[in-house]
Amino acid sequence: MTEEFLLENQWIILLILLWTLPWKGVALWKAAKNNSKWWFIAILVINTLAILEILYIFIFSKKKARNLVQGNE
Repeated sequence: MTEEFLLENQWIILLILLWTLPWKGVALWKAAKNNSKWWFIAILVINTLAILEILYIFIFSKKKARNLVQGNE
């Protein structure tokens, strides 16, 4: 049933790709820039339909950047 649904509605896969790839790219770039090796690996391997990526971009990368400015790590 799932295979039939996806074959009949391939546009859903395209929409998912168009949604997740930009988020994943930005999150991976920020993780690499912040030297966040474990975040980079998690974002690269785990597919959460961009939820993990969005959390990293807007919450966790900001904390890392704030700590670097303050001199804390």
